[in-house]
Amino acid sequence: MTGYASLSRDLPNATLSVELRGVNSRFLDIQFRMPEELRHAEAGLRELLTQQVARGKVECRLNLNRKEQQEPHLELNPLVLRQLAHLQTQIHAVLPNAEPLRSGEILHWPGVVQDSSLTPEQMAAHIQALAQDAVKQFQHTRQREGDKLKIILLERVIAMEAIVARLTPLLPQVVAAHQQKLTERMLEALGVAAAQGGASLSQSEAAERIRQEVTLFGIRIDVAEEMGRLAAHLTETRHILDAGGQVGKRLDFMMQELNREANTLGSKAVVKELADASMELKLLIEQMREQVQNLE
Repeated sequence: MTGYASLSRDLPNATLSVELRGVNSRFLDIQFRMPEELRHAEAGLRELLTQQVARGKVECRLNLNRKEQQEPHLELNPLVLRQLAHLQTQIHAVLPNAEPLRSGEILHWPGVVQDSSLTPEQMAAHIQALAQDAVKQFQHTRQREGDKLKIILLERVIAMEAIVARLTPLLPQVVAAHQQKLTERMLEALGVAAAQGGASLSQSEAAERIRQEVTLFGIRIDVAEEMGRLAAHLTETRHILDAGGQVGKRLDFMMQELNREANTLGSKAVVKELADASMELKLLIEQMREQVQNLE
């Protein structure tokens, strides 16, 4: 689902802002845009988003805008400097001719320069608190869209339930009619064969053979089980939508099962009503599948 949130907070000498943008995606893909001086907060932000969001392509923008006419209080981070010096020593031990780090490279290294008005821990706490509020706003926008999608999906479920309810009473009549038609055709064929002197079965044997063939034919064209499973899957889909929460993957599975039954119904269709119903069901299922991809 799509979502958007934008919040800001005033700090002693700057304004911190967080912006979240989310678009549809089957999987979770988080991208960050932030200045290097705030890069230390990325791990905490990623953990927060992965806990709250299961699907979607999410872009998180973090900005720190300095207040006008106020000089930033910048200082070097001695801990990061010592780590860089230690790493450089290790490199020179293996590669003596390696170029040493230049001052400009060191100053651009993430975390080397920090604002002394706020420690990294204090800045991380401000970022985390602001991000938590932004995620709540972001989730509210996604929830509103989810409520609208739920109505659309339920409309499709109701339409499919109506198809199942319309066809279920007709199934015994369809099977019986085709069994009768098959019986008449087989009797006619046996009559022709007898007239031509090709029949080798007695009347009782012929009747038993016809009964077996008609029974097998009735089993092959009977779609009562498929209709029952369709009804059960639609009930479960309703239950998932009513329960709420992270429903995307469960509904993905239900769409596969519904489509399986609709395909079987089409392959067994012996009358136009069943064939048309199969096409209607598959169209509604495909419409639902497209929407389900947008649900978390």
